[in-house]
Amino acid sequence: MAPFIAHVAVRWTDQDVFQHVNHAVTVTLLEEARIQLVFDEAAEEGVPGFAAGLLVTGLSVDYKRQISYRSRRLRVAMTVDDMRAAAFRIRYVMHDGPGEGDTVAVTAETRLATFDLAAQRPRRLTAEEREFLGRWVA
Repeated sequence: MAPFIAHVAVRWTDQDVFQHVNHAVTVTLLEEARIQLVFDEAAEEGVPGFAAGLLVTGLSVDYKRQISYRSRRLRVAMTVDDMRAAAFRIRYVMHDGPGEGDTVAVTAETRLATFDLAAQRPRRLTAEEREFLGRWVA
């Protein structure tokens, strides 16, 4: 399957004293890309459940090269794997630029759990959520 592609903008204020994107900002940029998939795209396709409760249970980030403000727009390719009863993993490849041939700057993954906020406990993925996520299984 093809990955879900998101584009995120690098802001001037995302730079640190070394004139590259700070590590904490990189995690925020990954979050912005993830929102495009699990909230925006899912809602457009009639799968609103993730917006009702989705928790990050794990995060791993590997930096391959610095990202500077000059990049302006980053391309983030996301795939899904390790779907379980109430959890799944998103893998990211962040490219230093908006095009397909741009250099990989970051690889990352997040483990996510569907969560019932009212009951304060995990909930199972619905059939619709599984089908939606299945479109980007690597």
